[in-house]
Amino acid sequence: MRSKDNMEMRPATRDDASAMLGLLQSVCEEGSALPFIDGIDEHMIDHIWLAARGCVLACGNGEVLGMYRYGPAMPGRGSHIATATFLVGEHARGRGVGRALVEHCMASAKAAGFRAMQFNQVLGSNQPALALYRSLGFAVIGTVPKAFDHIVHGCVDAHIMYREL
Repeated sequence: MRSKDNMEMRPATRDDASAMLGLLQSVCEEGSALPFIDGIDEHMIDHIWLAARGCVLACGNGEVLGMYRYGPAMPGRGSHIATATFLVGEHARGRGVGRALVEHCMASAKAAGFRAMQFNQVLGSNQPALALYRSLGFAVIGTVPKAFDHIVHGCVDAHIMYREL
């Protein structure tokens, strides 16, 4: 699927692992959105990202701009609620990539039978993500105080956000 800006949304494959790893490592090194410090390697790409229920890349001009993965938030009786992780490369921010990824993910999760989506760690310091999720109908349903050790701001709150699909 291509957008008006010639951005392609497509399922990730094993052939994308190197580009995915580079994006994941870059975002994790920023220390401002994802909790991962160690083990950011091809094993993580294979077993957490590519093994997810859905793993999609946003690509443009021959490069990976962002990616997401989604799957059940919980096993068994909680498996009707999806959770997801989104990454947008620093070079691609402010261009609508995040919105395209979240909208695509919500549609994919709904088509797969999920009834709602829950994000377990949206940082209070990540104002762009909070604004995006709120604009798409997500609400903060809880806050974990000082849950994330931000590289610049120290310990910041993490919000749990939710919306029905």
